[in-house]
Amino acid sequence: MSFLRKRKNHDLDDDESDDMISGNGNAASNRTKSRKPPNTAFRQQRLKAWQPILTPKTVIPLFFILACIFAPLGIAIIHSTYNVQTLQVDYSKCGSLKSKNYESIPSKYTSFHFKNKNTNPDYKWRVVNGTDDFDDLKQTCQIQFTLPVDLKPPIYLYYKLNNFFQNHRKYVSSYDLEQLKGIAVTKADLENDCSPVKERDDKIIYPCGLIANSFFNDTFESPVLLNAKSGSNNETYELSEKGISWGSDLKHKYKKTNYKASDIVPPPNWYKMFPDGYNDSNLPDLHKWEHLQNWMRTAGLPTFYKLYGKNTTSTMSSGTYEISIGMNYPVSIFGGTKTLVITTNSVFGGRNLSLGVIYIIVAIVSLVLGVAFLLQHLIKPRRIGDHNYLQGSAVDSGFRDGPRQANDPISTFRDQL
Repeated sequence: MSFLRKRKNHDLDDDESDDMISGNGNAASNRTKSRKPPNTAFRQQRLKAWQPILTPKTVIPLFFILACIFAPLGIAIIHSTYNVQTLQVDYSKCGSLKSKNYESIPSKYTSFHFKNKNTNPDYKWRVVNGTDDFDDLKQTCQIQFTLPVDLKPPIYLYYKLNNFFQNHRKYVSSYDLEQLKGIAVTKADLENDCSPVKERDDKIIYPCGLIANSFFNDTFESPVLLNAKSGSNNETYELSEKGISWGSDLKHKYKKTNYKASDIVPPPNWYKMFPDGYNDSNLPDLHKWEHLQNWMRTAGLPTFYKLYGKNTTSTMSSGTYEISIGMNYPVSIFGGTKTLVITTNSVFGGRNLSLGVIYIIVAIVSLVLGVAFLLQHLIKPRRIGDHNYLQGSAVDSGFRDGPRQANDPISTFRDQL
């Protein structure tokens, strides 16, 4: 501490001498203008720190401990996620079918996994063509599949998009948060990021921005069991569309709007949902529209899943099911695909083995390093604290490899210490 006090006094004397040389006799006022950092432990980097010394006795057991911890965790994660049961059907090409009868779906468009009886669900599909109110082609893809086992709840229905970049810099910020919270934001106060989907026909677009305008509008009906065990026909397995969005979004981010229906218009791509625009009866309540809430929570990767419905109470019995999908969302314009996913889950989420595999890899690497270091320590140990292994010196400007010899003319760190 005496050394620090001397250093501080020396610094102050230097400041005062500089002030006298510059001709300013008021040294105290000039000292306040000094750019030197205060002489404190934090500003001068003298805080206490823990600097562990890595020795074979600490490093080798650490590697074995890591292997013992990560290996069981990895096995548990893989076992848990492997037992997740799932069905997937890429229905992007369903609209191009020619026949009105059911056809087998090519295996390249399907995947499945069941826990005990991993039997092919015998996927089939067909397309039903019609026209909508705008005399445009309206297509419904009907998919049949056979469950070989009962699926216990919870059951989730997702849609999966591929090659859709929701993480684009301009896209991900294209919304107005105040507008989503129900505030009637004026045209001048709308976020500029909403452009070019900001206003139309001199009216505010609600909700504005590219994210809302590109809303996924394919529709999925609940699966219908065609050969129920009870003997009844067409038993519907109900999938709820409530409680599928994030709780924080539902409670805080989205509120019923204070706009008047006459002051706003829907986004351009919503014209079929609101052909006559908004009125007091059809003005959407974003607080209850959970499909839109899920879509507005943008994904970080070009391949992503969005939850569409779930059933957390009823078992999905084995048998043949039929599900109808209203095909409204184009994916060919961006070279993507859209996939129907029905799945169970585990404590670690869906069927993704990546996390468990990473844990196993870390355990194997730790075990290999531990064994290698142990053998090296047993075969050719190194004495800890040997200064002959230090490199460099006050005379030598470079670095040298290997330990210094006793007759080395260059002074060693041993001599300096």
